Amino acid sequence: MIDYLRLLRRFSFTASRDWLFRQSFANAGLHSVITDLTPSDSIIASTTSMHCWIPKSPNQSKPNLLLVHGFGANAMWQYGEHLRSFTGRFNVYVPDLLFFGLSSTSEPNRTESFQARCLMRLMEWHGVHTTNVVGISYGGFVGYSLAAQFPEKVEKLVLCCAGVCLEEKDMEDGLFKVPNLEEATEILIPQTPEKLKELIRFSFVKPIKGVPSFFLWDFIDVMCTEFVEEKRDLIKSILKDRRLSDLPRIKQKTLIIWGEEDQIFPVELGYRLKRYLGENAEMVVIEKAGHAVNLEKSKEFLKHLNTFLIDSL
Repeated sequence: MIDYLRLLRRFSFTASRDWLFRQSFANAGLHSVITDLTPSDSIIASTTSMHCWIPKSPNQSKPNLLLVHGFGANAMWQYGEHLRSFTGRFNVYVPDLLFFGLSSTSEPNRTESFQARCLMRLMEWHGVHTTNVVGISYGGFVGYSLAAQFPEKVEKLVLCCAGVCLEEKDMEDGLFKVPNLEEATEILIPQTPEKLKELIRFSFVKPIKGVPSFFLWDFIDVMCTEFVEEKRDLIKSILKDRRLSDLPRIKQKTLIIWGEEDQIFPVELGYRLKRYLGENAEMVVIEKAGHAVNLEKSKEFLKHLNTFLIDSL
């Protein structure tokens, strides 16, 4: 049997592409910073630190834009294609959420509301007091919580394939392709090439086929092997006791973007959210796109972001 791990440690395509993204972010005027968010007066022996790409020289005359990633590849991979479209008009901030990339905490809280509070502390640490927010998938859960908890600090909100209005009973009612939460976590945090292939099939309408196992193991080794249990807890926390009636109705102008053929969070969840938010929200459904609409239909996704965030400036 071929020792894929030994081979990939000699040359990693994923790590090499990650390095290229880092150079691209640096060339776009951002730099990488890890911030200790542990309160100085904390009497509990806990630590929280978050990594974020921040502007090297923030322009006080520009509005701010916070780009929040979901599960899967890291934030650079999810926003790399769109970054330069925003750095000319915004001070752009691209964080790693807790248990992704270089961000972590010893706190036991796994809710999106805790992630949101940590993000706001991070933004305030860097002198950001108001911002626009874009959240992809799980990042949309965190972005929505930011808008609900800090209404005076979040200006506009974009939610991309973020099923924030799902309910715990939706799993039992068969809304999702997977039969239970355990199966969902195995796919969203793949530990084998077979599960990664499933994630790709669920995420794209036209998934890439015939990818060698070497590349799949490589991606898993670089992107999916750290904080596995903690990430599983994040997913479980999303669904636990979730009811639409408990979801706060946010007041910010909100753009909801969805892939028409999303198999992870079906488009019905987008329509449900639009009905729930009413006139404050507008919804765009992109045809022939799945959950990874930001990658699969990158130009169309970017066009709608520009219209909503930039054209009204």
